[in-house]
Amino acid sequence: MTTPFRQLPARDKYHGLEAALPVSAVSTTLSVNDTVWPEEKTMMHRVLITGAGGGIGRSLRETLRGVYPVLRVSDRVPLAPARAGNEGIEEVDQTDIADMAAVEKMVAGVDGIIHLGGISGENSWEKILEGNIVGLYNVFEAARRAGTTRIVMATSNHAVGFYPRSQTIDHRVVPRPDSRYGVSKAFSEALASLYADKHGIGFLCTRIGNFGTKPIDSRRLSIWISPRDYTQLVRIGLEHPDIHFEIVYGVSNNQRSWYDNSNAYRLGYRPQDDSEPYAAATLAAEAGQPKDPIAERYQGGTFCADEFTAEKQPD
Repeated sequence: MTTPFRQLPARDKYHGLEAALPVSAVSTTLSVNDTVWPEEKTMMHRVLITGAGGGIGRSLRETLRGVYPVLRVSDRVPLAPARAGNEGIEEVDQTDIADMAAVEKMVAGVDGIIHLGGISGENSWEKILEGNIVGLYNVFEAARRAGTTRIVMATSNHAVGFYPRSQTIDHRVVPRPDSRYGVSKAFSEALASLYADKHGIGFLCTRIGNFGTKPIDSRRLSIWISPRDYTQLVRIGLEHPDIHFEIVYGVSNNQRSWYDNSNAYRLGYRPQDDSEPYAAATLAAEAGQPKDPIAERYQGGTFCADEFTAEKQPD
């Protein structure tokens, strides 16, 4: 029996679960091309990937090549140049998102953005502030000025990391960040909601669990997402015609998942992968290893345990 959600009410038909498919009814044999939304898609000509030098960005640069007429990739560090023959369909940019003037140039002429840029884990407040608060605002505000219509945001499971593993949570739960990094991701969802409601940009906020070719530890068996499943979510975020502001979990169809991802299924997500085939080897590799009780209790793992000084563990 699952613990009741600590949740916020749905604001409109796109936030609710009235049309949700039960997880048990979802086939895992479909792809993003087998859409369950109306045939008319939101057309994207030029799509920008920020943070394109990271692991997720490099993967999406490959899986989205040729999907949209022009793919622009950007990072604050130099990126590999466009492949021979891809000139004009792949644009390579170098921008620090803390610099608003540079960000405005980066987003010029862009229809959709996949925002992966910023600090990708726990860090000092100063670095989180620059990359994940100021930098995030710069991207959203520059997008508004440029007339960008759609943004897929890489938020994180760490925005809700202090929920216990014994509790199944959905997209409507109140944020419970487990770190400064998690706070910045909760902020990103709040800012996305503002820009959706006030300025009409469509947002898909993907609370990514752990991205990779396979889960690398026992915690990730519950939160893993494969490259092809994340590519599918990204395409839904850019192409689904009815997205206003949505939060979904960036996880594959994991049997051990802590998340009710019905909102993603409602939007047409049909994950192809499951962490279970990796479970036996992963658990065997960890056998006998010491475990931190705080990290093991909460969904955020070591992010919850690091710097923990409370006398009592929260419920």
